[in-house]
Parts: sequence; C-alpha cells; structure tokens
Amino acid sequence: MTRKTVRLTMAQALVRYLCNQFTEIEGERVPLFAGVFGIFGHGNVTCLSEALEPVQDLLPTWRGQNEQTMALAAIGFAKAKKRRQIMVAATSIGPGALNMVTAAGVAMANRLPVLLIAGDTFANRLPDPVLQQVEHFGDPTITANDAFKSVVRYWDRIVLPEQLLQSLPQAVATMLDPADCGPAFIGLAQDTQEQAYDYPEVFFAPKLWKIPRPRADRDTIAAAARLLQGAKTPLIISGGGVRYSLANAELADFAAKRGIPVVETIAGKGTLSHDHPVHAGPIGIVGSTSANALAKEADVVLAIGTRLQDFTTGSWTAFAPDAQFISVNAARFDAVKHRALSVVGDARETIADLDAALAGWVAEPGLMTRAKTLFAAWNTLIDELQAPTNDPVPSYAQVVGVLNKVAGPHDTLIAAAGGTPGEVVKGWKVQTPDTFDCEFGFSCMGYEIPAGWGCAMAQEGPGGTSGTPIVMLGDGTYMMANSDIYSAALTGHKMVVVVCDNGGFAVINRLQQAKGVPGFNNLLTDCRVQNRENPRHVDFVKHAEAMGARAVKAEGLADLEAAMKEALAHDGITVISIVSDAWKWVPGDADWDVGVPEISSFETVRAARKAQDKIREEQRLGV
Repeated sequence: MTRKTVRLTMAQALVRYLCNQFTEIEGERVPLFAGVFGIFGHGNVTCLSEALEPVQDLLPTWRGQNEQTMALAAIGFAKAKKRRQIMVAATSIGPGALNMVTAAGVAMANRLPVLLIAGDTFANRLPDPVLQQVEHFGDPTITANDAFKSVVRYWDRIVLPEQLLQSLPQAVATMLDPADCGPAFIGLAQDTQEQAYDYPEVFFAPKLWKIPRPRADRDTIAAAARLLQGAKTPLIISGGGVRYSLANAELADFAAKRGIPVVETIAGKGTLSHDHPVHAGPIGIVGSTSANALAKEADVVLAIGTRLQDFTTGSWTAFAPDAQFISVNAARFDAVKHRALSVVGDARETIADLDAALAGWVAEPGLMTRAKTLFAAWNTLIDELQAPTNDPVPSYAQVVGVLNKVAGPHDTLIAAAGGTPGEVVKGWKVQTPDTFDCEFGFSCMGYEIPAGWGCAMAQEGPGGTSGTPIVMLGDGTYMMANSDIYSAALTGHKMVVVVCDNGGFAVINRLQQAKGVPGFNNLLTDCRVQNRENPRHVDFVKHAEAMGARAVKAEGLADLEAAMKEALAHDGITVISIVSDAWKWVPGDADWDVGVPEISSFETVRAARKAQDKIREEQRLGV
C-alpha cells in the first residue's frame, strides 16, 4: 500500500495543520484557530511568513506592536470565546520570544489557551552563535525559549520536520483539555523551518475537535450530596470554570431549586447577572460584605470551577475553621485543595449529577432570605458611594457607576491590575452573563488594552455578544502597555478605553502605607522626580490621538457620561481620560496575608506586623 504524501516545508506543514482544525460554537462549525498575531523577525520571517501569506482567507494574520501585548490580545480573545476558539501569537527568536513570557504566565495562571510560536536557533548549530542567541557554556541545547517552560502547559522544540506529526496534536489536545487547559509553546529551529518533508496527507485531514466533559465518580457525587443534605448554611462559590463549562444557566437553576446563595470569584464574576435572585455578590478581598458574611457562616461550601486563590479565600481567613468544602473541578490539582471532598469532573455535568443525587432536599428557607438582606445592604452602600457629589475629583466608585449606567447590556467591562479590580469587582453590576473580564489570576498590568482588542475581535464571530469592550485602567497601567490603541485604530476594531489618572500607582501606595511604610516610589509626588510639587503629567488625550484614536478629557462625572455616550456611538476606538481620587476606595472586610518586616525602625511597620500576626492566627490550615 502506497502512503499518500505531500511535500511541504516544516513551516508550511505547521500552517496547513492549523488551517484544518475546527470546533463548534453555538452549533456552527468554525476554525479552531481564528487567526495569528504576529511580529516577524529573522527567526520566522523567511519561512513562517512565507507559509502564512497565502492562507489569509483561512488564517488571518494581525500585525502586533509588541510581542507581550499581542499575546495578551490572544488571551483576551480566548476569554471572550470561553476557551472554545484559540489565537496564535508568533514571534522571532530572542527578545521577541522573551517578551511573550509574561503573557504566557497570564494564560497559565488563568488556565487559558493560546498557541505561542517562536523562532529558535539552528538545530545543526553550524552558524552558532547566531544573532540573539544566548549561550549556556555547559549546555548548548538551552536557548531563550527554555524560559517558557515554567509558564506553559505544553512545551516543545521542533528540530526535525517530522516531529510536527506528534507535537501538534498534543499541543491542541492540551489547550482544549478542561483539566490541563493553558498555553502551549512550540519553538521552531530556523533551519528546520526551511526543510521539506513528505508529510502523510491524512495528517492534514480536517478535524472537528470536541471539548470533553469528564463525569465525576458516582460514589463521590453521592458523598457530596450527603454532605450538602446535612448542611444548615451551605454556600456556593462560582469560579471561572463554571463559565468555561457553559454552565451558567445550570448553576443558576440548581441554586434556585435548592435554595443556596451563590457568590462569585473574580474569574467567576459574570456567571450570573447582578440582579439574579440567587446572586449574593463577589467574595474575598475585593468582595462584598454580603458574600464574606455568608462565607463566615457557611458550614458546607460548594466550590465549583475555582482554584481558590488567596483573593477568594482571604488568604484562608474567610471561612469558619470547621467549614467543610466540596470542590468541583475538572482539574484534580484544584479539587483536592484544603481537605475538600474532591469531585473531579466537568462543572455542568457534575451540577446535573449532584442535583439528581439530592432528590427532594432543599436548604432551610431562611438562608436565602438572609442572603438577600445582606446583599441589599451591600447594594445600598455601593449606590451611596457611586452617587455624584460636589467633590472636585471623582472617586473610582463614581467613575464605575457612570460607566455602568451608560453601558449597554452586552458591553464587556475589562480590567486587570492596580486599583481598578477592587472597584469593578465590588461595584460593577453585570447586566448580562459573560460580559465581565477582570484578569486577576496573574494581576498583569498591561493586559487591559490588548485584551480589549482581542475581545473586540471575538465579538465578531459566533458566540460573540456584539457588544463593545469597555476598558478601565489607571494611568500607571496605561503607561506600561498602550500600543494596541494603535492596533485597534489600524484594524478598525471598536472599544472604549477609560483612563483614571490618579497620579501614579495609587493602590499599591495604599497597601504600602497600610502596612506602615511611608509613601515611597509609587505616587509621582513620592518619586525621585524633578518637581514633586507639580510632576509632569501625561496628556493622555494628545497621546491617544497621536496613535489614531478619538480622545476626550472628561472634566468630571457629567462630562464622563456624555463622553461615554458619544464613544459607544462612535465606530472606532475612543480614549477618555479623567482625573480620579488616589485616596478614596470602596471598603472591604476580608484579610490578606502579605509579608511585613519582623523588625523595622518604623513604629507604624511594627504595629502593622502585630496586626498581620493576628490575621495569620485566623488562617485555615491547608492540611
């Protein structure tokens, strides 16, 4: 029997394989790989670009401005698609590749799929050392690309063209596995990219990938049901895994049927609309007093699709010491944390199985009544903090209130590091499920604008909400990564970027001073600058206009509301700058464990250390 083959270079084979992978979204067959964000250099421009150029109708390539931010855009796309469709980020060797390592960490921490492809050195080593090659004297196999190993789920270096036959299916399967989902990295040796090989034609046969839904062990489901049936004050924590399992409706119905309040993690916020009858607010350090009160009172906590990060658990001080956990997660690693009854399985399928096992059981009726009372009090506080005042400089809460008021039901709020996450997690009222993206698994400054670009792309295809990404960030974050304002202006994608100018890194200044250290090197007035009394502030309007955006400076809340309405009616990208207060924050009542010096010349630090020791005395032991 003669095997049918097709002779292609390794780079051509890679691209042809990607073009023939498919998935289904809302019943429609679509490419699994929606496109490529690329910056070409000497490690990929002569071979990979040659392979990509002829397939632009199948696998469009978008020019990035920075390797890190184009990979962040790919991550924002994956979030908006709820992990059902993937973007590629491709770069040359050396600094281009290393620029993507931070983005790989974002995808790794948030369990999000993105395919990272970088050029590499020569497999034959004949021209060594090549441009941008780092040399390890005792191990010539190490290149800059080894830096990805700690921040990806799958890593490979292709030094023979036939290695693609095994590597590519494994990379795709990893990115689509609910338990192992995360970034995959493939390094392409420069000389191997050019080499031709007789690939089996069957390797390029179109393949429709299905995301698996593993079912939990029946005995474990029964044990979880018994534990819930004995509970007096159960609580459900909804994490990002619920959203990626597409289990929003199933969770809402289950909670309503069983009378159990639902609180949300940062990644899980948006599982439910804000006004859903079972919703009791966000939990944890940037959470609500309502959710945190319910957590303290809970005797059984049903945690679904969450890795139980410290901002969710209050560094494990948020719960009663004897509270019992049922942890439902596709990943065994997450499900076994903190002595939980481990239920390893898909969120949607497990909710259905657990519901069946509970038979006629319903939680005590007073539980939901208490949750509603607590949540109503929290909402009253948020409304008061967001109400306009005569203060010359608005607070973050007031800015959030205006954006929320103007936003349409399908517009997506995007935030990440700095002071914004606490304010939007606490104060943003989600109108429609899956319209909220706060990247706080890695807390990556600079995620916001590129993620807005990626989200705008995701809205265009199946599963998109057809809404507008609204990016909210601080001035410090804006200065870290703003070049994708230019990207969106070039490509014509619509989004609104709201820059809260509070004069530096305000929220970390808050933490610094809360732990007793005098304000230092965070706010511009505390930095080594020429004029501390009047440091040079960035003119964000001129800066954004220079990159092709429509830009406005809002002189207060009324101006902000008008500017937002105009921006949402505008087809392109709009940047709105508003001066905001660096000292006013929505209060929180959960604890956080951070390092505080055991000894210090500052009395304020010594006092903060004593307070920190008391927090640690309240921590739930992990074993």
